[in-house]
Amino acid sequence: MKRLFCLILLVSVIGVSFSPGFAEDKGVKSGTVTLSGAWAIYPTAVAWAEAFQKLNPKVKIDVSAGGAGKGVADAIAGMVDVGMVSRDPDPAEIAKGVVPVYILHDAVYPVVSDKNPALAELMKKGIKRQDWINMYITASLTTWDKLVGSTGSKPIHVYTRSDSCGAAASWAAYLGKKQEDLRGVGIYGDPGLLEAVKRDPVGIGYNNFAYVFTRGGKVLQGIRIVPIDSNENGIADPDEILEQRNAAIKAIEAGRYPVTRKNYFFTKGKPKGLMKEFIEFCLSEEGAKIVDQVGTSLPLPKTERQKVLKDLK
Repeated sequence: MKRLFCLILLVSVIGVSFSPGFAEDKGVKSGTVTLSGAWAIYPTAVAWAEAFQKLNPKVKIDVSAGGAGKGVADAIAGMVDVGMVSRDPDPAEIAKGVVPVYILHDAVYPVVSDKNPALAELMKKGIKRQDWINMYITASLTTWDKLVGSTGSKPIHVYTRSDSCGAAASWAAYLGKKQEDLRGVGIYGDPGLLEAVKRDPVGIGYNNFAYVFTRGGKVLQGIRIVPIDSNENGIADPDEILEQRNAAIKAIEAGRYPVTRKNYFFTKGKPKGLMKEFIEFCLSEEGAKIVDQVGTSLPLPKTERQKVLKDLK
C-alpha cells in the first residue's frame, strides 16, 4: 500500500509538471540583452529598450555609451550582445565574426561657438573641403583671419575626438582620411567635444546629429553649424545653412549634405533568440515611431527596414 501511494504521488507530480496550467508562462519573454557603443545611437537605443521592457516586463535591456570603438570591441569580445556602431564595418571586423545590422542613419556636423569672431563671414561664405583638410589634416590653416580673408591673427583651436568613434571616422572619411589622421586636441565623447567648442570662441569641432539639435528642432544654444560649401562657389547657399532639424533632415534625405552615414548594431554571429527579437522590435513600425519621437537619429525608410528584417530571418 505504501509503495502504491508513492507511485500515485509521483504520477501526480509529473502530471502537474506538464499540465497546461503550469506552462502558462511558456510564451513570456525573459532574459537580458546588453548593448554598448556609439554616443549617436545611445539616446534612441535607451528609448527602444524602455519600450521593449514595458511590453516584456521580465526582460532587461542594458544600454551603455562609450563610442563606436568600444561597441565594436565589446561585441567581438563577447562582453555585450550588441555593439552600437555609427560607421561602416571594417573587413577585419567582419573576418572576426561581426554581423552588421543596419539600424539608423544620420550625419556629422562641423560646429563653432556662437561667439566665434569670424561667425558672420563663416555663415556668409561657408568652408570649402580643402580648407577643412588644411585645418584637420595638414594643419596648414591656423588662423580664422586667413580662413575668411580678414586681417589679424586669431588662432583656430581645432578639436577632435580622443575615443575611437563613428563621428571621427565619418568626418575623416569626408576629408579622404581615417580618424588617426585627424589633427587637433582630443576630447572624449560627443558631449565633451560639444562643451569644449561652446566654451572656446576660437574653437572648432564636429558632432553627431544627435547632439546638435534640441527637441524643439533648433540648433543647440551656444553653438552654430558651420555651412559646408559643397558646390565650391564661395557662398553659403540657403540649403547649406542648417539652423533647423527639419532642414538638416531634408538635406540628408535629398543627398545634398556630404557627411552622412549609416548606424549599425554589430552582433557576434547572426542574431538569434531574445537579441534578435529586440532588434526586430527596433526595426518595426513602432520602433520607427520611437526614433522620430526621440529625434536624435533618423529611422530607415520602410522598404529598407523590411529588407533588413528579411535578412535577419
